[in-house]
Amino acid sequence: MGKAAVTRALLQEQAMALFVQQGFDETTVAQIAEAAGVSQMTFFRYFPTKDAVVFDDPYDPVIADLVAAQDPGLPAMERVRLGLLGAWNSVPDAVDDATREKIRLIAGHTRLTAGIWENNRRTEDLIVEALTGTGVGRVEARVAAGACLGGLTAALLDWASEPDGQELRERMSTALDLMGESGRTARRNR
Repeated sequence: MGKAAVTRALLQEQAMALFVQQGFDETTVAQIAEAAGVSQMTFFRYFPTKDAVVFDDPYDPVIADLVAAQDPGLPAMERVRLGLLGAWNSVPDAVDDATREKIRLIAGHTRLTAGIWENNRRTEDLIVEALTGTGVGRVEARVAAGACLGGLTAALLDWASEPDGQELRERMSTALDLMGESGRTARRNR
């Protein structure tokens, strides 16, 4: 990992530790920078706002690429579902504790909760662009992306607030399965 990536990761790590310890609103950019051993100017080179530390998402381009790579003969919903499944399967296994803390922080803060939906909108726009670039109609692409991202967000927030021993990857796979044909068949057979 290069120096820039190390600095970015350190800023995120220190920010999350401070957010958990003393609260999001109570933590300042100056405190985050000091804890990471950098200047406030350096902080702002990596993140435009304190909120951006929470919502930094390197997977959006990966998701869009994986959706675009799906068989164009599949329905848009299935292409999005399979692309998201591929993206979740590429996430390192050791994210559970840190991710749970991050999602709990977001879920417990009104502005951050709203931010998760704004972050989803950016992801949705990339997915819509990927789908429409392969001939899918805009409304169909928007509905497919919104439905899948909404389902994943609901499952993610539930996972963080109600620990049941299920690993994050398993929870996301379960949610995506429920949105697929197998999920519809299983629900009909109950």
